[in-house]
Amino acid sequence: MDDHAKSSAPEPSGIKSILKFSLALTLLYILATLYFGLRAHSLALISEAGHNLSDFLALALSFVAVYLQSRPATDSKTFGYQRAGVLAAFVNALTLLVLAIWIAIAAIHRFADPVTVQPRLMMYVAAAGVLMNGAIAALLWKFSGDVNIRSVFLHMLGDTLSTAAVILGGLAILFTGYQWIDPVLSLLISAMIIWSSIGIVRETLHILLEGTPRNLNLSEVRTAMEKVDGVINVHDLHVWSLGSQSHALASHIQVVDMGLGESEALLERVNHQLRDHFGIHHTTIQVEVTDCVTIGDCCSPPEPEVIDGHSHHHHGPGGHTHDHSHAH
Repeated sequence: MDDHAKSSAPEPSGIKSILKFSLALTLLYILATLYFGLRAHSLALISEAGHNLSDFLALALSFVAVYLQSRPATDSKTFGYQRAGVLAAFVNALTLLVLAIWIAIAAIHRFADPVTVQPRLMMYVAAAGVLMNGAIAALLWKFSGDVNIRSVFLHMLGDTLSTAAVILGGLAILFTGYQWIDPVLSLLISAMIIWSSIGIVRETLHILLEGTPRNLNLSEVRTAMEKVDGVINVHDLHVWSLGSQSHALASHIQVVDMGLGESEALLERVNHQLRDHFGIHHTTIQVEVTDCVTIGDCCSPPEPEVIDGHSHHHHGPGGHTHDHSHAH
């Protein structure tokens, strides 16, 4: 039975336009900071250009992922490229972690070897950065339910806050002359980036390792399936995420003896429970009249037996066969 409902993933054309605009804006800002940094002989501004280059790469990676996600499934990629966004988010979060650690180390070095900053120039460029990064973060916010877009949104939000902190730091340095304000702000920003990045690394790793979606309780899914009239028990149950908002399920269900038409109707009722209550749209369900041998809730796989150089498979004790009925 096929049940391909539209998932709640972001609209590809809308997010592509926003990412293209964000890429162009970020590239212009990188070129501007590099130009003014070289003119003012300011290492801080040149570093800002390098920092924003990481944002440009994060946006580019997300754009490629969105493009891949919109491609159809093929014989070699039967689920399509739904994991591309998850993988992009994982890489983005790792680069954010590396960047935050580098900023923290540089800040600690500045306590031992203070650097005299140019607060006015620092504030002007930072103000432009706040406007640009803030605008991009605001555009990405409504799509941040997708983990790929959320990772790049956090990139831009982190930059908005860090450049806003640079303005405040510049003002404080201008009025007090205390150079240690700059590294203290850097350490606080690094801590914030590390905290948000670790959450994305954990979420994406969970998806990549086929973990049960965090918002689903497997026992509740099993109970809902077993409530369907005609289902005796549910076993060998697996639920995993194809992308950050697309889930799939595979299981065996033991049912009372019934005809093919009745089993089709039963599968429709089971899928109705999964679709409406848990948002699971892609299912593969094997219907069994006789229960199979289970080990820890999973059906024991058939043992291959080599006879005359060929591999043959048992079907378990009693040699029972299964009635295969699939719901996609």
